[in-house]
Amino acid sequence: MTDETDPAQDEVLATLFAGYHQFRETVWPERRKLFQALARDGQKPRALVISCSDSRVDPAMVFGAGPGELFIVRNVANLVPPYKPDGDYHGTSAALEFAVRVLQVPHIIVLGHAMCGGVHALLNGFPDAAKDFVAPWMQIARQARARALACDPVDPQTACEQETVKLSLDNLMTFPWVAERVAEGSLRLHGGTFDIRSGLLALLAGDGTFRPA
Repeated sequence: MTDETDPAQDEVLATLFAGYHQFRETVWPERRKLFQALARDGQKPRALVISCSDSRVDPAMVFGAGPGELFIVRNVANLVPPYKPDGDYHGTSAALEFAVRVLQVPHIIVLGHAMCGGVHALLNGFPDAAKDFVAPWMQIARQARARALACDPVDPQTACEQETVKLSLDNLMTFPWVAERVAEGSLRLHGGTFDIRSGLLALLAGDGTFRPA
């Protein structure tokens, strides 16, 4: 152990704390009543967004949403696993259950994105540093990989990113309480991809293609 600190890490922390102080000085006074109302009345988000953990994709920023508007679940490659209540640890499924059954969200949006690292590894192989958890997790999307490559796409990365969104939507319907609410019309499922290079959002249409929003 040493008392020496890494100047680069100190700079990162200083930047984060400076951001917090700016929040307290500018954002908090403007949003105080909103936060207090959310604390008093609880949350009633307009939608559940299942997005990638990628730091370049912020669903709240993409949709221009404020506090309390979106219930956001982020994981590697915005994947929804199949319904499997086996007593194991299922973070995404737990969040899905809470949003759908407790908060009664009316919409679920699966949001993929361009240049997804998880999809790239699925297509090209996983680095040794990402084999304990990332590689097994991405096996959820092996069917998406097969579907994308079956049509010999010009851009396999984009094709696979889109197929992971479709696969996650399919897997959502394996949850009985999701399927029930979809059938009764109280819950709607949506798919989309966000291109971090252009800032454009494309939505999944009924014919299986992605079209600019």
